Amino acid sequence: MTVKTQDRPPVLKVTDAAKARVADLMAKSDKPVEGLRVTVKTQGCNGMKYDIQYVEEAVPLDEIIDLGDGLKIFVDPMAVMFIIGSEMDWQESKFESTFTFSNPNETARCGCGESFSVDPKPN
Repeated sequence: MTVKTQDRPPVLKVTDAAKARVADLMAKSDKPVEGLRVTVKTQGCNGMKYDIQYVEEAVPLDEIIDLGDGLKIFVDPMAVMFIIGSEMDWQESKFESTFTFSNPNETARCGCGESFSVDPKPN
């Protein structure tokens, strides 16, 4: 019996601007770090919020996105189902500088853009 696996989209695409910001953050860290971890926390008016932290040591089952030049993004395995196929960008304006996520799984986003929700029902 042959089991056919489906190809899946990349967990997270990272723009050049986000890669440059990851490099900057890693260089400015007070401690040696392996990269940055992207996870999703239960928070905000729409239920979930992206969270980014330094990674001092990899955790088993993390999805690892190798950006080259020693830069890595670690995606929490519990966050994969919420962010698969997303794009992470870094945007700067006169009043704000932040990582942004373009997530095809989002079904709603709060007015301030800080939290999002994903409909748990398949299409």
